[in-house]
Amino acid sequence: MAASSSAPSTCPVPSSPAPSASTSKKRPTVIITIGMAGSGKTTFVQRLNSHLHALAGPSGSQSSSSSKPPYIINLDPAVTNAPFEPNIDIRDTVDYSEVMKQYNLGPNGGILTALNLFTTKFDQVLDLIDKRADSLDFIILDTPGQIEIFTWSASGSIITTLLARSYPTLVAYILDTPRSTRPATFMSNMLYACSILYKTQLPMVVVFNKVDVVGEEGAGRMLGWIRDFEKFQEALEEEREGEGEASGYMGSLMHSMSLVLDEFYKELKTVSVSSFTGAGFTEFLEAVAAASVEYETEYVPEMERVTKEREASLAAKKQESLSRFMSDLSVDPNRTGFESWDASAGAGEEMEEEEDDDGVYIDRSDERGPAPHVDMARARRPGGGIGSGMGGEDDGRWPTPG
Repeated sequence: MAASSSAPSTCPVPSSPAPSASTSKKRPTVIITIGMAGSGKTTFVQRLNSHLHALAGPSGSQSSSSSKPPYIINLDPAVTNAPFEPNIDIRDTVDYSEVMKQYNLGPNGGILTALNLFTTKFDQVLDLIDKRADSLDFIILDTPGQIEIFTWSASGSIITTLLARSYPTLVAYILDTPRSTRPATFMSNMLYACSILYKTQLPMVVVFNKVDVVGEEGAGRMLGWIRDFEKFQEALEEEREGEGEASGYMGSLMHSMSLVLDEFYKELKTVSVSSFTGAGFTEFLEAVAAASVEYETEYVPEMERVTKEREASLAAKKQESLSRFMSDLSVDPNRTGFESWDASAGAGEEMEEEEDDDGVYIDRSDERGPAPHVDMARARRPGGGIGSGMGGEDDGRWPTPG
């Protein structure tokens, strides 16, 4: 993709056909990494890239695991130094600093605008991926640090939808484990993960990153909160008693939220990793494989059903609009043609206007009488002109007709 700092022209989003669950051809799995700022998304992508390259063997030669080097797409225009070499980089297409200057934006507005401009050319990105799809196992997307810029923006939805309609796609929600040791902050992170799952409607893997900081005990404690509702309630009560908080509104609210999240946890895939040491990435790839199966068995049939319903709804609206239009014109929708116009019929109608009550034609030219005769020679007298009475013998006046 050619580098350009100017705003590209807007292009329509290409419509991709819904993937079929019975497709025999193996397609690469798309991993979209999403997480709060500082959760370690970029470092996680770097470690995952190194792990997959190690499985592929030296110089890209495949080992017994049959893994291939991943295809990495960087969607963060504000990153200064990426610890990996992306195959497609948004910084090669849109200059983040120049966007801020031209549009007079702040840092977050500049990132959002840069992502929007890049999305207008995402059809070219899909073409590049399609050319390499046969030789890939994984496509990894590193999203901007500000989670809301990708998750809740139109450009993020477009990118996610286009990829999900072409390849098995899942969301890897990166969670900052050291910042989630308290039950309240842990619940806030999980609520955000639940909202992303609802927004994307894609399989999700929650990744507890930086477990090397809290240790195995801390990571196991948080995983226990997910698997056992009572353990989380006990931790919540211990924190409330230790800080002397009253069991009022906040206590009831957190208890209700934990009940909601308990249903969310039942189908949630979780894994603990350390992007620093590389621990847990084998388990992460196993969770990715399970999410890919979920995509084929649940997401694809649901997407096909929604697509058929949308097409049927559009067809019904078109038919309704056509019927209303024909009704406004007082035209029978089942009528195939119109009668030809008879020119003689119009002439006959004009003739009928001149008929009397008895149906007799009347020539009204006889009723007008002869036209009056005016002798123009009498208008001018020999010795005078028009109005010669002022100086001549007779007044030269126009004669009265008749």
